[in-house]
Amino acid sequence: FVSRYDEESAKVSKMPAGTVLTIDFTLEGQQFGALNGGPIFKFSPAVSFFVYCKSVEELDRLWKKLSKDGKVLMELSKYPFSERYGWCQDRFGISWQLILMDSQQKIAPCLLYVGSQAGRAKEAVDLYTSVIKNSKTNMAVPYEPGEDKVKGSHKHISFSLAGQKFVAMDSSMDHKFAFTHAISFLINCQDQTEVDKIWNTLSKGGSPEPCGWLRDKYGVSWQVVPENTYELLKRPNAFANMMKMKKLVIADF
Repeated sequence: FVSRYDEESAKVSKMPAGTVLTIDFTLEGQQFGALNGGPIFKFSPAVSFFVYCKSVEELDRLWKKLSKDGKVLMELSKYPFSERYGWCQDRFGISWQLILMDSQQKIAPCLLYVGSQAGRAKEAVDLYTSVIKNSKTNMAVPYEPGEDKVKGSHKHISFSLAGQKFVAMDSSMDHKFAFTHAISFLINCQDQTEVDKIWNTLSKGGSPEPCGWLRDKYGVSWQVVPENTYELLKRPNAFANMMKMKKLVIADF
């Protein structure tokens, strides 16, 4: 599905009418959304995507395409945790971790807690799994004593939100990046009650932002929206009304 700026939304956003606003697409059956957000949005390795590959041939093929004209963050090689693994940033700035490992879910977002957030991965995962339905922590592997200088840090946490697999990690190394708005996670809510519950919980200690976006207290960005948002946007003046809101109120569209 491709949505474009119409006359109303173009006037509000200052974007040319007819240009692409959003694209909904799938990779390996998993839903993604892309937004033409402009130069203020900068991708960061703090959010990357694990791709679980069943064969060396598949992994090497994907690595060749995704790393082309991009940047290598960890060389494609053998590591203690995998026979073959590599971490790259593609030419658009999005980070991918390719690993030789079988998984029912082919692609999993990975959240890396660094800087002032290092050591808070487990705390964050506990918050997310407590507020989003059908969520749980599957595995949490803490650093061994002396492996990381921040107490309570975890080297790998596998968890699921609404049935979708995620990964979280801590690192106290001197990384030159942090979470940004460029990658956010969309939560489709059944009704206003669910919007209110999730928004109020995730925005506490963080920062509410326009159009249903928020940044939680760890710096991760979320979009908390009604599941029928596209239908709501068909109402007269709906786009302009949405631009005035932070938490989305269905009755105000």
